[in-house]
Order: sequence, then structure tokens, then C-alpha cells
Amino acid sequence: VRGLCPLKQILHQKGDNTLIFEARFESGNLQKVIKVNEFEYQLTLRTDLYTSRHTQWYYFQVSNMQAGMPYRFTIVNFTNRNSLYKRGLRPLLYSEADAKEHKVGWRRTGSEIKYYKTNAGQDGRQYFSLTWTFQFPHDLDTCYFAHCYPYTYSNLQEYLVAITKDPVKSTFCKIHILCHSLAGNIVYVLTITNPPTGGKGTKRKAVILTARVHPGETNSSWIMKGFLDYILGASGTAQLLRDNFVFKVVPMLNPDGVIVGNHRCSLTGQDLNRKYRSYGKKCYPSIWYTRNMIKRVMGERDIFLYCDIHGHNRKQNVFMYGCERKKQAKGPHVHPRAFPLLLSKSCPDKFSFTDCRFRVGKSKEGTGRVVMWKMGINNSYTLEAS
Repeated sequence: VRGLCPLKQILHQKGDNTLIFEARFESGNLQKVIKVNEFEYQLTLRTDLYTSRHTQWYYFQVSNMQAGMPYRFTIVNFTNRNSLYKRGLRPLLYSEADAKEHKVGWRRTGSEIKYYKTNAGQDGRQYFSLTWTFQFPHDLDTCYFAHCYPYTYSNLQEYLVAITKDPVKSTFCKIHILCHSLAGNIVYVLTITNPPTGGKGTKRKAVILTARVHPGETNSSWIMKGFLDYILGASGTAQLLRDNFVFKVVPMLNPDGVIVGNHRCSLTGQDLNRKYRSYGKKCYPSIWYTRNMIKRVMGERDIFLYCDIHGHNRKQNVFMYGCERKKQAKGPHVHPRAFPLLLSKSCPDKFSFTDCRFRVGKSKEGTGRVVMWKMGINNSYTLEAS
């Protein structure tokens, strides 16, 4: 994207125990590091491309460490006043040695974690810092730190390739190109439904699911993967759902932002989840084509439910935002609170109905859920996960 070749890695002299940092890989984000003293490092994140904001997502590699020494890391340019790091959230670590020797993957780690206000920067903006202490388990390992479990565009492509190669799944899951992003990456759309049997001409209702409009909310991709694993599975319930519904799924709305390690924006420097009213086909192709695809489906069949999957950086639990008119229709199946209430009943340990909100604020007018609701989809939601 920046047209830069990665610099040659600085060669360390023997006995130099300075950590080596790297983030020039898919979804990586780290701008610069200052060594404060032997075991203390100050880190600055890169803002979303073509903006001066949205520092939240981080994902970087560390090597040349000494085991058992207390290293202190401080990220100094967060812009959110509040954070789950104040409420028990910890950075994620992946150790290549642990993965190889003990089959241990990503895990939450770190001690003495603090999230606090920093002095205002040179630009006069208020910044916040996250600091943590960590002892690496192995000498000269290669480790990664991340804000949330990474899920890259390549991960998605591998997943979709596996579906196409599966002789059973490929019969009821068709993968198509919805459009190409600004950088030329494919935005995929999946159609999931069982082939009709015995000439039954019953009109199946549609369910529309989308995810990863905000690149730093990687948990939305993991939730989408969980849904796909389930709906493509062999269970009786999955069969029943495929018999009765047509699922239209856009698993990654913002592949460009995901690839470059943005937190919120696309390559236009804009939040795509505020652009559903826009007719900027060239600037926001995935949004334009998603809305058009939904309009086309509406012409063919009823849309029973629309849901856009997100992650939340400041709130706990899993919950939904819905859309409610001041005077709501009588029928319970069109009441926007019915579906979230059912979710909270079926998985009370995961889903919190008390955290759900149904008011449509002015700033949310351009979001997927509000635009789809105004297009006539009663059950139109944003699913948020901590």
C-alpha cells in the first residue's frame, strides 16, 4: 500500500540484547519503538491509513529476548478515553516455541497492566497509554503481541478454499465474488441453503449476515467463523435451518483495512459503517454492492433477519443494537426485542439482554442496521461482542 520495500533487518552485534520488533506483515500494526532502558520499551502505533486517528489495533512480532527477565512495554498513543484494559483485559501473546513444543496458541498475558491518561502530544491531542510487564518463557524465541485474536484476509481465503474442496459442503454453500475492493481484493458473498427437494416451490425467507466492516474488531470474524462452522455442519438443526432459509453471508466487508492493519477505516480513511446511505460505488464498493445485493434479495423473497457482527472495545458481554419505532407493531415476531430476548434465553452465560439498546441515534443513521431497517427489514441488528 505504501509502495515501500521492507528495510533490511538491522544486524545485531553479538551480545546486543536489544529486542527486535517487526510489524510489516499482514494485519500488522506498529509504527515505532524507543528503547527507554535495558528492559523497557515505548511503542507508538500507526494511525489508520490516511487519517490521524483510530489507534487501537496492534499486532507485532518481537524477537532476540532473554527468558525470565521482566520486560516493560508501554503503548503511548491510544485515543480512547475508556478501555477494557481498565477492567481486566490483557494483551495477547503467541510464542512460536510454545506452539511448536506444547501446542499452545494465543493466550492472554502480562501483569501490572495499567491504562491511563498521558500528557497531551505535540499536536495538542489527548493520548492514553497502555503499559504491561511480561517475562518471555524462552530465550531467543519469536513472539507476537496483539490486541485481539488475529484473523487475516488470508485466514478467510483458506477457510473458503476448504469449503469449495469439501464434496458435501460445496453442494449447499456457493461462494461468489460480490465485488473488488479499492485495492483489488475480492469481497466474497456466500449463499447457503439446501437444494430444494420434491419440487417444493416454497419461498424460503432470507437471512443476511455481514462481518468485519471494522478491521480491528477481529472477534467479529471469529463469531462469523463459528456461525459458518455451525450452519455448514451436519447437525439436525443446521439441516433444518438450511431447509427453511436462504443465508446470504458477506464474511469480510473491509479486506483492505484488515490487510494493512487498520482499526476502523477503509483505504478512503472513512468508517464504512457510516456509508450505507452513500451512492459512492467507486469509493465504498463493498457497501454499495452489499446494499444492492440485499435490495435484489428483497425483490425475490422476504428477508427475515439482517445482522452485522462487530466487536466492542469498551463494553463487556455480547449484546445487540436493534431499531425500534416509538409506536411498535403488535405482532411479536416483528418486535425488534424478540430475537435478542430469545438469544439471551438460549445462551444466558454468553448473551446479555440488559446491555441491548434499541434507540436509533442521529449518529447511527448511516449504519447497516438502520439503513436496512428503513428499507423494510424489521429484524435488523448489530451484534456486539466484548
